[in-house]
Amino acid sequence: MPHNAEFQLAPQPTVFVVNVIHAHPGKQEEAFRIIQDVVHYVAERKAGFLWSTLSKSTDGKTVVNIEAIQGAGNVDEFFSDPVFAEKFKALDAVSKSEFHIYEVGDLVLPALSAT
Repeated sequence: MPHNAEFQLAPQPTVFVVNVIHAHPGKQEEAFRIIQDVVHYVAERKAGFLWSTLSKSTDGKTVVNIEAIQGAGNVDEFFSDPVFAEKFKALDAVSKSEFHIYEVGDLVLPALSAT
C-alpha cells in the first residue's frame, strides 16, 4: 500500500529528526550511502518511521537526512537496536555528524496555486 508523506500541526505535531552530516573531504558519496543504508534499515523495521528525505549539498561537503517519526521516543528505540547503532556509528569514519529533534510549529504552503 502506498504511503503519503504528510505534515501535521494537530492533534500531534509531526516530529522530525534532522541529521546534518559534515563529510570528510572527498567522502560525501560514502557518507550518503551510509546514512541511506541506516534510513532504509529503519524504514523496513521500525513502526515509528514515517518518511525521510536524503539530500547532498551541491558543494560536496554535507549530507542531510530529514526524517519524520511518530514521536521523540522513537529515537531511543532506534538507538537501542544494536544493528542500527552499528550502522549509524559507521558515519564516524567518514564524517562528523549531529542530529536534532524538531516538532512542526508552522506549516507554510504557497498562497498561489500552480497553473
